[in-house]
Amino acid sequence: MNLHEIFLQYLIIINVATFIVYAWDKLCAVNNWWRVPEYILLGIAALGGSVGALLGMSIFRHKTLHLKFKYGVPVILLLQLAGMVYLFFFQE
Repeated sequence: MNLHEIFLQYLIIINVATFIVYAWDKLCAVNNWWRVPEYILLGIAALGGSVGALLGMSIFRHKTLHLKFKYGVPVILLLQLAGMVYLFFFQE
């Protein structure tokens, strides 16, 4: 298994996990249960789960009015994409 395959598997796992955490936090919000802290939600997006975070925000209509999520998660995704382009296309 090469590094690209491992990285792809990591991205799939972290994005599925992030989506689940956003779904759980929405369920907690609706039921007035203990919530997932915002730094955790943003942190897992920053660790590679930005696609899962955006999907979770969109599907569950969760955190879409909070500016740090509305603008922060897309910025994290753009930075991650720029980093991936650099690593995969501009490194020897």
